[in-house]
Amino acid sequence: MIKFQAKDYKSDQHVRWCPGCGDHAVLNCIHKAMAQIGVDPKDIAVISGIGCSSRLPYYMNSYGFHTIHGRAAAIATGVKTARPDLSVWVMTGDGDCLAIGGNHFIHAVRRNVDLNIALFNNKIYGLTKGQYSPTSDRGKVSKSSPYGTVEDPFIPAELALGARGTFFARTIDVDLKNTTDVMEAAARHKGASVVEVLVNCVIFNDGIHKQITDKENRPERTIFLRHGEKMLFGKENEKGIVLDGLKLKAVTIGEGGYTLEDVLVHDAYEEDPTLHMMLGMMGGDMPVALGVIRDVKAPVYDEEVEKQIADVQAKNPTRTLKELLMQGEVWEVKARPCGCED
Repeated sequence: MIKFQAKDYKSDQHVRWCPGCGDHAVLNCIHKAMAQIGVDPKDIAVISGIGCSSRLPYYMNSYGFHTIHGRAAAIATGVKTARPDLSVWVMTGDGDCLAIGGNHFIHAVRRNVDLNIALFNNKIYGLTKGQYSPTSDRGKVSKSSPYGTVEDPFIPAELALGARGTFFARTIDVDLKNTTDVMEAAARHKGASVVEVLVNCVIFNDGIHKQITDKENRPERTIFLRHGEKMLFGKENEKGIVLDGLKLKAVTIGEGGYTLEDVLVHDAYEEDPTLHMMLGMMGGDMPVALGVIRDVKAPVYDEEVEKQIADVQAKNPTRTLKELLMQGEVWEVKARPCGCED
């Protein structure tokens, strides 16, 4: 068995992202995750739309397709359906995926197509020089909203789970170890996996995730979820997530009567998405949930299509186009002389 290394997935192309861009780190993690999975580069297809993140196929030593704005999920669906043997990855950004590509995204998730969707979220349009995006916060001042946006953003977790997603994870660009592990988990999931990566745009939205990505803030402002483990966070894991009525609540263990027994255990495999949705929506006074939030089994679109085709072929003896056209009622039209020679 061939053992692959991260370098086996790197192309010879110069990476043309701005120095310091979070996309560099994500690319590195994807190379490492693919090596850990061990899929041959010739069995991988990387599909992208338009945007900074969508340059990524050029930096992969695999098959790839740099498509058109917002259509990566649709084209990737076609690739996976036609070639279910391939490991198909979608590289997309918050603008590409959730604005013009929003319709394709939610239906790829709803159908549970076996795609690995990496959603780079820097809350801005970087390639087109700093317009606000569907994930920009209300009040964001940008080149297209000089007085601040007057709309609320999409929360990718809410959108993916609302579309009946079977896998959703979130990670941050500066956490290479966990991002690599999350990407590997996404690739091993059968069905549509969505990994939201919070990335920094050093030019047009620098520091947008600083309150949770800085090492000083990260232990208090984020919680990394692992299936089967207590939902603990804080510099000494002294804090946890508990259920307070129908809501989640962050508490300090030993205060207010709360003990370690009160802290919830993460169950990523629970079919009911209610708690997963609540975890994905945390923020503000609550820590932002990172890691694999949801990972459940469900029928996979491309596998179901392949089974259906095999069943129909087994029951139908038709093997050629002529045989198909000659089925049912047919008639023959014979030409009559038109008398043109007269």
